[in-house]
Formats: sequence, structure tokens, C-alpha cells
Amino acid sequence: MICLEARRLVDPFVDNELGPAASADLQAHLASCTTCRQLLADRDSLGRLVRHLPYYPASDQLRAKIVRISTRPRFNRRLLAWAAVLALAVSLGGSVEVARFARTRRVVETTASVADEVIGDHIRALRDAHLFDVRSSDQHTVKPWFLGKLDFSPPVEDLSSIGFPLLGGRLDHVAGQPVAALVYQRRLHPINMFIWPAGDPTAASDSRSIRGFQVRHWIRHGMSFWAVSDLNDAEFGEFVRALQR
Repeated sequence: MICLEARRLVDPFVDNELGPAASADLQAHLASCTTCRQLLADRDSLGRLVRHLPYYPASDQLRAKIVRISTRPRFNRRLLAWAAVLALAVSLGGSVEVARFARTRRVVETTASVADEVIGDHIRALRDAHLFDVRSSDQHTVKPWFLGKLDFSPPVEDLSSIGFPLLGGRLDHVAGQPVAALVYQRRLHPINMFIWPAGDPTAASDSRSIRGFQVRHWIRHGMSFWAVSDLNDAEFGEFVRALQR
């Protein structure tokens, strides 16, 4: 089972709607996948939060007013409006927390999904021997190559002075949109750098290891950067810090 399939089964799993075979397959995947375990934990946390939202019973005074107003031939619009305001006021705190938690959950899910996708693109580029559409170590050759092929201009930096030479670049697709993919190298380890305009410029940086690959994400100058490699953590961190300066 892969992560994309597992994420589709998490919700019915939490609601006890999966059959025994599907539940067993998902549990086997969760045992070896930190990202999907975190997604399951987030689903459980949201469920507990909703179940434990405070319940505020109406006061006797409010109940009496409602009874009186219901016996009148004409209802009091003003009282009804104040009742709605009161209900909103007592529930607002819990609603804000639910909204904040839901947004955090969406960010976590989106980040995990994109991380899986860039790893898949990295693997396909290596497997299909299609790392380059333009092969050059000259940043002034690679950067202009993207003109007219993308609606943005990706930053291209030469890191050969610190041991990460630029090899070239290509067009790729991530999350349904065209992106720039730059290729660097450290000894025999290729590094794929995916770049596109950031949808949320306030998104937090992310660092994770998935199936033996190191993945780093950050936002800089309105651009979203995703770096992927099987390089060791220390050297990969050196590469990322050089681009973040």
C-alpha cells in the first residue's frame, strides 16, 4: 500500500467503516509510515475536539422568555435576534478552535501530499533517465531556458564553489501545476530542486525523511522550494542552508 491509497482509507478507518482486510492492510502500512500515522493521529484529535466542545444549556430565565414569546400571536424579532447573538457568543470560542485545528490539519495533509509527489517525481526522473531538458553547469544558460515555458522566472544559483555543482534543469509538474526542476549533484548523489510560486507565503518550512529520501521545503522571496535527495542529512542540510541565505 502506498501513501496516496492509505490517506483515502484513514477516514473510514477512524469511523470503523473498513472491512477486516482493508483495515489490516492499512495498519500494516501505518506501522512503517510516520507521515500516515501522523495523519491518523490528527483525525483522532479532531474527533476528540469536536466531541468535547462545551455544551451550554439555556438559563431558566431565557427558557421562560422563549415560552412567553411562543404563546404570543406575534413573535418579537428583537428578542429572537438577541437569542441568536447569545448563541453565537457562547459558541464562538469553540468554533474558532475548530477552525484553527481544521486549517492546521489541511496544511499538514497538503505538505505530506506534496512531499510524496516530489519524491515520486525525483524517482521517475532517475528511473527514466530524464533529469534534464537543458543540461548545463552555467546558471546563465539554465535560467533563460525557462523563459516562455513558465509564467515565472525561477532563481538559479551556482553552488559549485561549495561542492554542489549545477547540472541542468527541466520542466516538471507538481500538485497539478508546471514547475521548474533544477538538478544539482554531490559526488554521485543527484539533488532535485522543485520551484514554483508559493500559494501561501506564510507557510512554515518542513523537513522530513521518507523511504530513505531527505525532503526539505521552505518559502523564499515568494517562491516555494522543495529539495529531494538520498544524500546524508548533514550534507543535504549544508546544500539547503546555502540556498536559504
